[in-house]
Amino acid sequence: MSLRRITLLLSLLVIGILSRVAFAAGESAPLVTIAAVDVPRYMGRWYEIAKYPNWFQKKCVSDTSAEYRLKPEGNVQVINRCRLENGEWNEAVGEARQIGAPTSPKLEVRFAPAWLSFIPAVWGDYWIVDLDPEYQLVAISEPRREYLWVLAREPGLGRETYEALLNRLRQLGFDTDKLAMTAHREKR
Repeated sequence: MSLRRITLLLSLLVIGILSRVAFAAGESAPLVTIAAVDVPRYMGRWYEIAKYPNWFQKKCVSDTSAEYRLKPEGNVQVINRCRLENGEWNEAVGEARQIGAPTSPKLEVRFAPAWLSFIPAVWGDYWIVDLDPEYQLVAISEPRREYLWVLAREPGLGRETYEALLNRLRQLGFDTDKLAMTAHREKR
């Protein structure tokens, strides 16, 4: 075998190995959502059980929750609350809109002022990737899997229920080791 042929084969082998490593480290399968959501049934208060840590919730130390209210025109008012280190409440009010069919599990949410809602960049993806049939436990993310929230109707969750959800999330390609638990001290 000639030196030229050996060099070509080695080059192809190295390219093949590098492309496999790049694929394994980068691109994962597209995020799969649940089949459908009944938006009116989804309304109400949800307590954050765990989340991927993120910059916009950095000041929240406990009692994080989200309240969803259906608006007359069909969009959803979103009120996110959490307790700060000094004991005060922090509240962010936003709006969510469904993308696609009336049962689509894909929504977009914005916390920017309404007059900026024409700008696509102010809307963030809010995709429901897991929801139990009783609408008591939900997982929300977005296509790149950079954000993940686990919410429940009660501020606590049984270990077995949580572990079963973590297994389902791993099957969807999430790194569940990155989840940080949320403390709840609020009196209900």
